[in-house]
Amino acid sequence: MTPPGQSALRSRRIRFLSDQAFRVAGLAVVCVSLIVVFAMLGDIVADGLHRLDWGFLTSYPSRKPERAGILAAWVGTLWLMTLTTLIALPLGIAAAIYLEEYARKNLLTAFVEINIANLAGVPSIIYGLLGLGLFVRWMALGRGLLAGAMTLALLVVPGIILSTREALRAVPYTIREAAYALGASRWQTIQHQVVPAAMPGILTGVILALSRAAGETAPLVAVGAVTFITFLPGSGFFDMWPAMMFEFLRDPFSALPIQIFNWVSRPQPAFSVNAAAAIIVLLLMTFAMNGVAVWLRYHYRKQGKG
Repeated sequence: MTPPGQSALRSRRIRFLSDQAFRVAGLAVVCVSLIVVFAMLGDIVADGLHRLDWGFLTSYPSRKPERAGILAAWVGTLWLMTLTTLIALPLGIAAAIYLEEYARKNLLTAFVEINIANLAGVPSIIYGLLGLGLFVRWMALGRGLLAGAMTLALLVVPGIILSTREALRAVPYTIREAAYALGASRWQTIQHQVVPAAMPGILTGVILALSRAAGETAPLVAVGAVTFITFLPGSGFFDMWPAMMFEFLRDPFSALPIQIFNWVSRPQPAFSVNAAAAIIVLLLMTFAMNGVAVWLRYHYRKQGKG
């Protein structure tokens, strides 16, 4: 029979070895993931960096790869991200605040929460087909910027709702109780205490959702984004000011993911080089969005500490 002391010592050794094995396995997974990511980035930069110049950024697509550019594509991406943010951000945050702070816990809210969680995992092409049927055909918005932005907004709203609710739950309830004790109403408490405290987490979820939208191709293809365009989408916003300024929302558009998809499908190797350069631009735009989110999180955390 094993003495109790030896049995406890053996159990501690087993737990220690299990902990070390898990740590090594986790470190290996992280290292392999980083190696794959850096290998892909290195290959893209090696292929496309020499193609990046001012002419590439300010030229329209062309059938000749040496003359082709991404001006219409990156301008279309900026318009799409701006409109998507203006649509999805207030809807997602307002829905999360209502579900977390106001809605009663019953079967209806449970049903809504389950469906929101399911919608966050729906393939993006389904949202594209929904946008085609709802916005393009039924609402007759046409295959323009607004239809594309509303489709992308449908795609990212469930993720924004989920991340915002998690950020609101992380705020200690004692903050709410202290505000109520000082005579603040529920909305004043949410507006001045809860939401500012949860803002770093909210911004993290929002920027992840928008980064996903920036790289989506399938919904835009379904809605009708074009691959060859020789004018700037959204230019009517400035040309028709102030009368009919919102007519630009019906403009045909392209986007960087669409242009990249078009170029990689071409047989000429020079178009693959153009696609690599466009991927670098898309990554830089995504990194810039993440940089803004990091700065805003730091700003709100500094305010909270102050």
